[in-house]
Order: sequence, then structure tokens, then C-alpha cells
Amino acid sequence: MIVKRLTAGFMAAAAAVFSFAATAAAEGRIGAPVEKGLWLQEAASEQAEKVASFNMDLMWIITVITLFVFALMLIIVIRFNEKVNKDPSKTSHNTFLEILWTGTPILILVVIGFQSIPLLYYQDVVPETEFAVRVTGNQWNWTYNYPDHDGIEFTSVIVPDSAFKNAEERAGYEADLSAFLGREAKLNARLLDTDTRLVVPVDTAVKIQLTASDVIHSWTIPAFGVKLDAVPGRLNETWFKVDEVGTYYGQCSELCGKDHAYMPIAVEVVSKEEFAKWVERAKAEFADAGATTAFGR
Repeated sequence: MIVKRLTAGFMAAAAAVFSFAATAAAEGRIGAPVEKGLWLQEAASEQAEKVASFNMDLMWIITVITLFVFALMLIIVIRFNEKVNKDPSKTSHNTFLEILWTGTPILILVVIGFQSIPLLYYQDVVPETEFAVRVTGNQWNWTYNYPDHDGIEFTSVIVPDSAFKNAEERAGYEADLSAFLGREAKLNARLLDTDTRLVVPVDTAVKIQLTASDVIHSWTIPAFGVKLDAVPGRLNETWFKVDEVGTYYGQCSELCGKDHAYMPIAVEVVSKEEFAKWVERAKAEFADAGATTAFGR
């Protein structure tokens, strides 16, 4: 009887896992924080992969340094405490040690520099891109403009918490979002979803031009390895190329006022065919509209 119950439980769990995996695959990947997560989000671009690799290398370096310092402290505590070392040395200077503890940190920084500087250059220099998106940070939302697609423009605003508590309100947002994307879409992340999402095609280099209308904001998508300030009166540029269809989330990462925590970023990465269809719909609805919200909520 116990064996049968265990077998039934295992089969039920396996079926639930398979069902969840199948649903996730159908909806595309969700790039968002997970409960009790302790590490970087899974990379969705080459930039993010390079950042994750560099982060791992730094972790090894930091771990070795920490263990070494801890070992030195332990040796000092055991061998040179007052009870054991009653006649302490009067030495106040040692040329070899001075060179060692000055030169070793320099060498460590040089090693780190050989990795970090090429990565900074890779992220900073925008390669040949297929189109640009101009992003403007406002207190407290994001305005997206597609200058290469007849000036499609809309403002992306956080979906209120009430939508995740009220099934009817949530269904309304999902219906509007589905109409915007041209396919069924769901709200995935409380306090990270927006009423409209930035839409870009997969496997496409996209230039992001960043500015702000009031104070400094920061446009950040962890899964893309992208984080750059939006500064009033200045146009900063970055780029990304996402290699997997899905929905990816980020947040403003620069303290910008009382609603800083309610300024999320949602990016919908679709196939190139779906993006072409979306552009045609968006041109009719948003081209040169300068709308403050996509759905007028």
C-alpha cells in the first residue's frame, strides 16, 4: 500500500512538472526574479553570458582572498596571542612583506582588468543594429519610441496590484495586452508587469537610446546584461540581442523619487514574423500618437 501511494505521488508530481514545463514552453521563457533566488538570472543574450562568466571568475578570486585572509587571522590568533607569545618581536618593518602586500593586490587588479575592460568595451560600443528604440524615463513610467518604424510611441505603466487580486480586472489587462501583442498574453509578475510591453524580435541587434524627462533613471534588464542611466538632456546608447523568445522583466535601478519601486520594465521578445505583424498594427494605433498610456486606463 505504501509503495502504491509513493508511486502515485511520484507520478502526480512528474505530471505536474511536465505540465508546467509544457505550459512555460508554450508561453515562452519568463525572465524574472524567482522566490528565494540567490544568483543571477539565466542569461538571454551574449552580453549577459559574458557578465555571468566574469561574475563567476570574480567569485573564485574573492573566495581565495577571503580564505587566505581568514587563514592568516587564524594563525595570528593561535600563534601570536599573549599567552603563547609572551615575548613579542619588536620588528616594525620588513621590505619583502611591504613589496608582497603592495604588489599582490596590484597583480590581482591587473588580472581582473584584463577581463573587465574588454567586457566594458563590448557593452559600450554599439555594433551594427537593425533598428533603434528611444526610451525616455519619466516619473514614474517609460515612454518607448520606434524612430525607424514611423515613430510608433507609447508609454508603459505598471499594472496595479489590484489586478493580481481581482480576477476580473486581471482578465481585462490580459485582454488588452493580448490585443496589443496580437496573441494570447498573460500577466506573469506582480509589480513587474506593465500595461504595454516593449516589443522586439528575437536574434536581432537592437539599439537602445536612453534619456529622461525629469530626473535620472536607469533602464535595467538583468537577463539581457543591460543597465544604463537615463539622464535628462543627454542621450546614452546601449544595445542587446536576445536569443530566446519570451517575456523579460527589469526595473528602474536609480533612485528617482517616491514611486521609484513602481517603475518596472517589461520586454516581449517575439519571432521576427510576429514582430512584423505587430509593427503594422502598432503603426495604425500608435504612430506619432504620443499617447501617455496604451490602453487609456
